[in-house]
Amino acid sequence: MPQSRRTPEASPAPQAPLVSEAPQVSRALTGRVPVLDVGPVVHGGRKPAKAVVGETFEVTATLFREGHDAVAGNVVLRDPEGHAGPWAPMRELAPGTDRWGARVTPDREGDWTFAVEAWGDPVATWRHHAGIKIPAGIDTELVLEEGARLHER
Repeated sequence: MPQSRRTPEASPAPQAPLVSEAPQVSRALTGRVPVLDVGPVVHGGRKPAKAVVGETFEVTATLFREGHDAVAGNVVLRDPEGHAGPWAPMRELAPGTDRWGARVTPDREGDWTFAVEAWGDPVATWRHHAGIKIPAGIDTELVLEEGARLHER
């Protein structure tokens, strides 16, 4: 008889513990920007990932979106009491791979967790389009008007 595998529940901000149970498999989320393959994980999530106080480590995830709009993300550390700490903006690790990462550092002992947050980035999308269209002289007035309205929002 095949063995059943426990799948983690979907949540808008997946949490991967540093010193407690880590996720066993990738998290498929509902929404516009899926967050998948969150790490670090040890032995497929069967063992907790660990760090020492003051050690900087990288949290990685696959972030993508349907279409050509840009995405952005950050990592939020939660201290042992559950308080959200400083967030670290994620950066694309290798362009075109959808792999993102941010470096974080716990500042004291305990069971820390982190959450990866992701969203569509309309400003980065506009900058990309403007960087192509304006130098080429394509729809310049329209692109500038879109940028102005985006700025007003």
